[in-house]
Amino acid sequence: MLNMDDIYLITDMPGYTPQVGRLLSMMNYARHTTLEAVKGLTQEQLDYLLDARSNSIGGLLMHFAAVEYAYQVSTFEDRRLSDEELAEWGAALELGDAGREKLKNFGLDYYLGKLETVRQRTCDLFRTVDDNWLYEQEEFWYGKQANRYFMWFHVFEDEINHRGQIRLIRNRLPGD
Repeated sequence: MLNMDDIYLITDMPGYTPQVGRLLSMMNYARHTTLEAVKGLTQEQLDYLLDARSNSIGGLLMHFAAVEYAYQVSTFEDRRLSDEELAEWGAALELGDAGREKLKNFGLDYYLGKLETVRQRTCDLFRTVDDNWLYEQEEFWYGKQANRYFMWFHVFEDEINHRGQIRLIRNRLPGD
């Protein structure tokens, strides 16, 4: 899915309207850097906790997939997650104690598969909308208006923010 020849270009992408394609190219770059940050990690490294209140790298990877999935549901289906979806994604959305309890004992391929599946769905959904869709507004945080462009910017902004945590944790792994 990631075209490594164009990873440093924020540009139009075939099959997408101009702004949607540029947004997706930014999301793809953010994902590329995340994948580089976790390359080669073992299950034990993915589960490592710096302290009793920290998140694991695996938990953060699931958080990325969960946030993206939640924004798919919110922006494309105009609804909240169902109870069934919350059972699957809730711990990853919230992290904290629930994340530490449930998001462990999975290998890197598990997390990468979740990320890929969710991203492929995002790509498919983005093909169904145009640039005007990005600019549609609705109530967002704290009663403020936001457009879908901002909402989807937040999806990869959140990933970039937490990727910093991943790099910090990786630098503190025992034996490294």
